[in-house]
Amino acid sequence: MNSFLDKIQTLVGPEGLLIEGNIEGSTQRATDGWGAQECLAPAIIRPANTAELSEVMKLCHESGQKVVTHGGCTNMTRGCAAGEDELVISLERMTTIEAIDTTNRTMIVQAGVPLQVVQENADANDLFFALDLGARGTATIGGNIATNAGGNQVIRYGMTREQVLGLEVVLADGRILSSMNQMLKNNAGYDLKHLFIGSEGTLGIITRAVLRLRPKMPVCTSALVATDQFSNMAKLLNHMEKSLGGKLSAFETMWQSYYAIACRTKPMSNHMSSHTSNDMGKPPLPDNHPLYILIEATGAHQESDSEQFLQALDTALSESLITDAVLAESGQQQQAMWAIRDNIPALMSYQPMVLFDISLPISEMESYLEEMQKNLSAISNNLFVGILGHLGDGNLHVAVQLNEDSTARKEAVEHAVYAPLQNRGGSISGEHGIGLEKKPYLHFSRNKTEIDVMRQLKQLFDPKRILNCDKVID
Repeated sequence: MNSFLDKIQTLVGPEGLLIEGNIEGSTQRATDGWGAQECLAPAIIRPANTAELSEVMKLCHESGQKVVTHGGCTNMTRGCAAGEDELVISLERMTTIEAIDTTNRTMIVQAGVPLQVVQENADANDLFFALDLGARGTATIGGNIATNAGGNQVIRYGMTREQVLGLEVVLADGRILSSMNQMLKNNAGYDLKHLFIGSEGTLGIITRAVLRLRPKMPVCTSALVATDQFSNMAKLLNHMEKSLGGKLSAFETMWQSYYAIACRTKPMSNHMSSHTSNDMGKPPLPDNHPLYILIEATGAHQESDSEQFLQALDTALSESLITDAVLAESGQQQQAMWAIRDNIPALMSYQPMVLFDISLPISEMESYLEEMQKNLSAISNNLFVGILGHLGDGNLHVAVQLNEDSTARKEAVEHAVYAPLQNRGGSISGEHGIGLEKKPYLHFSRNKTEIDVMRQLKQLFDPKRILNCDKVID
């Protein structure tokens, strides 16, 4: 290994290689959003550009050396875990924003740029990047693309896939596949970028991207509302979408179990979120309602948009779709509402626990949750269950306390949550990907032919199985 690493260092220079034992903490870094440290790799390779990575992968492919790609390592599925026989490829030095085109509304970036930096640079040019999630301060755009991240605005703008026009990818054998398309319409043959978006680094390593930007909407109106039954929540979603005429940008739901904890617990200072303040203050609404929804709309006209938003809320109140509501009257109050929604680290006190990311048709959610809770109660009557999610796009996050730190308990809880999805056409992963964590349950969401084709693609792109080995599929 030492002679191999000497060759790597020749390619990337002394700053491009961190070797365990030589650099303090070089491999002792978080590998997921909970702060777990599952990096046993003897070295971390940090290429400065695509050309360097290409040469590194040529060498790794020739030698059959397995690698694991690291972005911001905020994933929730052990997608960045690395074994002793693997080397880490970290894109932490590839953080350049290469160009912003305000006419065509595009941005060209290297994969290591943090999501928040992309957002801020778009904003500085009176534009808007439509991906947003709690880990925005640390999550990198390459990681977002590799996992096809979702987040808070999917209801209006779609997943990460919808924000990407072109990609540059280094393949397992070191070849550079450059498809840096900058057009909205391009039907010249296969659109190869879609093979790599959501592939979790198993087919190639994303190095650069052309991002689609949108016009910045200067008006943002937010409210936190409460309701007493799930059916009202679904009706409220339809009502707000229709009443706001396409301006609804977020419809974030929180069950009482999560809301109460998120309001009582100060946000932790970690890489999960940059949307929180150190003082939660008084909760916007009391924590005795069964269900809460954070509603946000964006537009261009302050007076008319605010009036339209208020009228929609008034109608919802009069029709008993909501039981309580508070309107954010400032940007600070908007941030305070989002701080509650993004305060996922508040669940840390319930460790050991599992945070699930499931997706299913809204019409199936209520019966699914009833069956899931019945399954969990059969395991133990006192398991804490916290639920929140992006109801507008059918995505729920379910946190389940294990109460005992054993493999058997964890597997029983996972089966209790995942099994009811199968006959409802649901997915075991709405936006977090598969990684190692969810791989045993992939068959609940994908049929045999789909999984066989995935394996064929893996064999085609990575015949030596050196890219994120055993992630997603065996």
